[in-house]
Amino acid sequence: MLKGGLRGGQKARPRRRLLRIALVVFGVLTLSAVGALAVAWAMTPIPDSTQPRATAQGSVIYYRDGKTVLARQGVNRKSVSLDQVPQHVRNAVIAAENRSFYEDKGVSVTGTFRAMWSTITGQQLQGGSTITQQMVRNYYSGLSQERSIVRKLKEVMISLKVDQSKSKDWVLEQYLNTIYFGRNADGIQAAADAYFHKDVSKLTLSEGAYLAAVIQQPSRFADPRGADLEAAKARWRSVIDGMRQTGALTAEQAEATAFPELKKPRPIFAPKGQEGYMLDQVTAELKRRGYTDETVNQAGLKIVSTFDKGLMAAAERAVTSVLPESTPKQVRTGLAAVDPATGEVVAFYGGRDWRTQSYDNSFGAKVQAGSTFKAYTLAAALDNGLGLDTRVDGNSPLRITSDGKGIPNSGGYSYGQINLVKATQSSVNTAFVDLGRKVGLDKVVETAEKSGIPADQLSPHRAAATLPLGVASVSAVQNASGFATFAAGGVHREAHVIRSITDADGRTTKIPTKGRRAFSEQTATDATYALTQVVTAGTGSAARLYDRPVAGKTGTTDKSASVWFAGFTPQLATAVDMFRDDNKPVVVDGSALYGGTYPAQIWRAFMTEAMSGKPVKEFGEPSNYGYSTTYDDGYDSDADDYGDDYGDQDSPLPPTRNQDETTTPTPEYTSSPDDTGNGNGDDDGPGNGNGNDGPGNGDGTDDGPGNGDGTGIGGREQSPSQDETTQSRPD
Repeated sequence: MLKGGLRGGQKARPRRRLLRIALVVFGVLTLSAVGALAVAWAMTPIPDSTQPRATAQGSVIYYRDGKTVLARQGVNRKSVSLDQVPQHVRNAVIAAENRSFYEDKGVSVTGTFRAMWSTITGQQLQGGSTITQQMVRNYYSGLSQERSIVRKLKEVMISLKVDQSKSKDWVLEQYLNTIYFGRNADGIQAAADAYFHKDVSKLTLSEGAYLAAVIQQPSRFADPRGADLEAAKARWRSVIDGMRQTGALTAEQAEATAFPELKKPRPIFAPKGQEGYMLDQVTAELKRRGYTDETVNQAGLKIVSTFDKGLMAAAERAVTSVLPESTPKQVRTGLAAVDPATGEVVAFYGGRDWRTQSYDNSFGAKVQAGSTFKAYTLAAALDNGLGLDTRVDGNSPLRITSDGKGIPNSGGYSYGQINLVKATQSSVNTAFVDLGRKVGLDKVVETAEKSGIPADQLSPHRAAATLPLGVASVSAVQNASGFATFAAGGVHREAHVIRSITDADGRTTKIPTKGRRAFSEQTATDATYALTQVVTAGTGSAARLYDRPVAGKTGTTDKSASVWFAGFTPQLATAVDMFRDDNKPVVVDGSALYGGTYPAQIWRAFMTEAMSGKPVKEFGEPSNYGYSTTYDDGYDSDADDYGDDYGDQDSPLPPTRNQDETTTPTPEYTSSPDDTGNGNGDDDGPGNGNGNDGPGNGDGTDDGPGNGDGTGIGGREQSPSQDETTQSRPD
């Protein structure tokens, strides 16, 4: 008995010993776990920063009215405060994602362990995260979507701390603004627009329940069809039932709620037509002003551009309606309109379609200015003490070098000594070369630069005798900006395409429009008077507006490589140019073009719309007021006594103007034998009955040699082909 009892006691001792060891180990492990949790709690603060994507808001670019959207850039999110989200929408999200949201401590113990177990075993990740946990995972930096125990524990710790330190409403607001809803929509506001084309505050109960249902499977439920649509309806119904179970809806309300009608998904913004050109220019200016791509795509900016939607359409109509369908695709047209009072580019024509031709014709492409540059030469002279009555040498050729080379006028015609009004109206090459010598080429460069022509485009030609004739290359926007200086009384304002920028906090930065004086107001007035004669009785008569005064200048370069009309009213300056990428002559229907043809017609077509309904404003009176179109050199610009054309071109226009242009509001071009022999301008074709526009036998460019210096027409540059310091074209 004793012996057997001893054996039983001996067996029990090891078991008790093992039990003690187990309890000790368990205790150590428990204490270690508690200690580890305590350390983890202490070592896991709420992150100071958020994930960039979590709070990123895309920027919206508007037309100049500040209301009409031009484009959206970056993340499609607009954060809203919780009070902007209807209560029934909040209730739907809570019923779908976390019914105990307002009662729990920010975490779901069972859900967390279930997620950890699936992570350890490699099984399908199951749900169970609270709204707080989802918000923490999406909102704070230092967390990710990876499946790991460490990440999950970190999420739990931060969620518990957030629940202790933040209100439930704050958590729900961040959650609704950060969660992804499909259809490229981040946040509840973007989702309301993406699915139902309305503001979040206008969502119905049914619509709010659908957005809550989408959270679970945003890609599948974004545009559901067939089986996916049935699944979406089932999920939506479960949300409605959940709202009934939580008391957010009565049984009757739940039963009466019908599945909503989903709007068609909005296409992801893909610029087309002129949109891409506008977006490119706004983006480029933002960068010049120090805004990075990251800021534009994530900072929720409201950017108001200078572009007038109606005038953008008018610019496109002007080009496409005037040019015949037979115009070669290689021929490109630029148009730019600048408000003289602000420097804002209100409209431009970039090309046929940004999708097929991404480089634009009005900002990027630069071609020789031709005789439009004579306006800057004229201003330089007037601002440096010369007057409109100053006499210059209009004889041809004008010999300026010892080697005997001379600059001719078109057709070799000599005008004798003429005043600056006559020289401008008739675009006399030799007269402007002589004027450049009188005033000094450095003064011409200075005036052009102050008027908005960049110095680096002028520098290669600053010593060229033919600088006054337009051998420097400019863009349509630059030339429009330069001519706007005349319209603004000699004050230049930088051309720009952004009116204002408002950040996500509502702080608005307005783009300054204060200008700097380029030349005196009287200089602007006197030069403008001479430029009006170009339109009323000279080479630019096709640009005439019959309800108001117009000042402007035609321009045609060597062999019609580029053709121009730049002009203005007191309210708006517009420049139109035509050119080819390959520097070949601009030819339509077998005829080389001139500035007084299609460019002037396009200018007129656009300005007719742009000025419609605007008050008529007159230009100021010149210093020596009393000039008429008859000058003391014996030539009357309204008479047919000019003899052969001594303009800049030697070929007739494509379609020709109606004879009586003074009484025909919309001139139609019809060829007539009587039109020859009357041209006096630099780029006129068949006449209009006033002796101004006969088919030319001149040189086609009043700007001297070469094809210009260009700065990138589609990545190409025009290069001088002659000695521009000594030659004009001897056609």
